[in-house]
Amino acid sequence: MNGTVKKVLAAAVAAPLAFAAFDGFVPRLPAQAQQIQQLPTVADLAEKLSPAVVSIATTQKVAGGVQLQIPELPPDVPFRDMFEDFFKRQRPGGRPEPRTVNSQGSGFVIDASGLIVTNNHVIEQSEEISVVLNDGTNLKAELVGRDAKTDIAVLRVKPDKPLTAVSFGDSDKLRVGDWVLAIGNPFGLGGSVSLGIVSARNRDINAGPYDDFIQTDAAINKGNSGGPLFNLNGDVVGVNTAIYSPSGGSVGIGFSVPAATVKGVVDQLVQYGETRRGWLGVRIQSLTDDLAEGLDLGKAQGALIAEVTPTGPAEKAGLKPRDVITEFDGKPIREMKDLPRVVADTPIGKKVAVKVMREGKIVELSAEVGRLEDGEKLAAAAPEAAVSADTADALGMKLSIITDEQRQRFKIDEGLEGAIVTDVDPNGPAAEKRIEPGDVIVEAGQKPVKTPGDVTARIKDAESASKKSVLLYIAKGGKQSETRFIAVRIKKD
Repeated sequence: MNGTVKKVLAAAVAAPLAFAAFDGFVPRLPAQAQQIQQLPTVADLAEKLSPAVVSIATTQKVAGGVQLQIPELPPDVPFRDMFEDFFKRQRPGGRPEPRTVNSQGSGFVIDASGLIVTNNHVIEQSEEISVVLNDGTNLKAELVGRDAKTDIAVLRVKPDKPLTAVSFGDSDKLRVGDWVLAIGNPFGLGGSVSLGIVSARNRDINAGPYDDFIQTDAAINKGNSGGPLFNLNGDVVGVNTAIYSPSGGSVGIGFSVPAATVKGVVDQLVQYGETRRGWLGVRIQSLTDDLAEGLDLGKAQGALIAEVTPTGPAEKAGLKPRDVITEFDGKPIREMKDLPRVVADTPIGKKVAVKVMREGKIVELSAEVGRLEDGEKLAAAAPEAAVSADTADALGMKLSIITDEQRQRFKIDEGLEGAIVTDVDPNGPAAEKRIEPGDVIVEAGQKPVKTPGDVTARIKDAESASKKSVLLYIAKGGKQSETRFIAVRIKKD
């Protein structure tokens, strides 16, 4: 090394040291660099868990496009042979040849013998399902069972040797801000790892009746569906299922089904090939402040019963419309969405205590939990029920008795009794609650309605009691399946 280079190097080394003696800020830089080097790494964890994560490929036949008629082509038309070959590939008989569509997703092994968990939407309607292991091994999979309500499915493969498996953790212990790791097959690229935190808990994205999603900013993209979400102990705390994205790619808002939900579903699918959920036999709705006031509850907490299924467990237990369920089997029901999950997780046949608020008093009843799948069959087999559906102006509505002409015009259920809404002031209080012409007021102020005069009388009663709203029980469009409680504000002059 020549003298000039030595001098330059010496200056480069000495300059920061001299500057350090002059400025107290510089000596802290080495410490900062040391802290950066000591940040935790998930490399060992990812290496350990990746063999348990698989890619899932599916194929299905879909109908082809519109059948094209073979045109008569002149002998000298350019590319005549190519055109004729294209049209001949269409199926005879006017139907196009079905197309084979391929799709990809992710999954993870929960049993070394070959049990795999994924999303239902990954394998739904598939004719063939293949599982690609981390080492590239391709195995044919069979469907053990699936559940559309939670979007969970279980597959089985037959490997030559035991597979690397992972276990479910306690997702109930997750806290907002905890680190989580997502591993999957985004865009068909193969095993990919992303790290993030739990952004929120208990998210309801209207995906199903048991929504209780974990929200995370760990990158989740198309193809990650069905893959696992791990905590830093290496336990599966969720199954990556959905993303919110205007662009179709990750924007930092992904959703995972919590392990607390997945584990019970998987156990039932493995044991029975189907789910066996608890059933109470009620249709419920959210309890708003207006509804709570109309029902004299004081506090908007619980699940409001809008309808009781005939011959169902709730009817046998003595539950009624307008009851507000506040506790089920010792578990508090704070919001409407709490009840379906609690009931579904309750063993079939178990007798449970149900606490309700009824006319301002706590009533405790005993109900024997039925099976949801039996209840759904009962509802599907039952005939459409007829419900209980001069003129008056009230709350920005024009009301009338139900005439034969109106019953035909608005397609009101036969036998419905009540006051029909014939017109709505777009600036009135009824419009604010989305009441529409054709809706039928069955009850007002918790009392049956036969005529429009009954409605106006209940409004006057509410005004006399200094209430800010009146509680209406309305059959939307005159349909029993669309009955609901609506609290409408009493407009003051």
